[in-house]
Amino acid sequence: MNKPQQIRIAALPPFPNSAYPVLLHEGAIEQSEVDARAFESLFARNGWQGIWVNGVYGFDHFHAHAHEALGVARGWVRVRLGGPQGQEVTLNAGDAVILPAGVGHRRMAASADFSIVGAYPPGQSPDMQRGDPAAYEALARQAQQVPVPASDPVTGEPMAWAEE
Repeated sequence: MNKPQQIRIAALPPFPNSAYPVLLHEGAIEQSEVDARAFESLFARNGWQGIWVNGVYGFDHFHAHAHEALGVARGWVRVRLGGPQGQEVTLNAGDAVILPAGVGHRRMAASADFSIVGAYPPGQSPDMQRGDPAAYEALARQAQQVPVPASDPVTGEPMAWAEE
């Protein structure tokens, strides 16, 4: 498998984003095999938990207490990363993205058949933050303190962030 694409998202208050890059694994699951079960199995095999199948919220939000893996099980989605002034990325069936704690994300558009699988590292569970300016400093500190996961949810190898 190829190395993931790294997308750096600077702090855009009130969205802290992260010093760690977003990791985009294009074609994490082969087209002929992609479905929700394939991502559920992949994430679980590589030690990630709290697995769910649904969509991506249509409002800017982030998680200050957890990193998040997302795998597109069907269709496509265009997400904005980083908050209202962030950048848009299109993800297709089979793609996976790993969002460091603090990175804003929002569904901007999606195909009618879009479905995504999400997961979190062991011991982490997501909170819902929507960019409250009054809480920015505290939430940014919390997101920075979330431990680096032991493994990449796609490759099972040590997280690339551990090298930074």
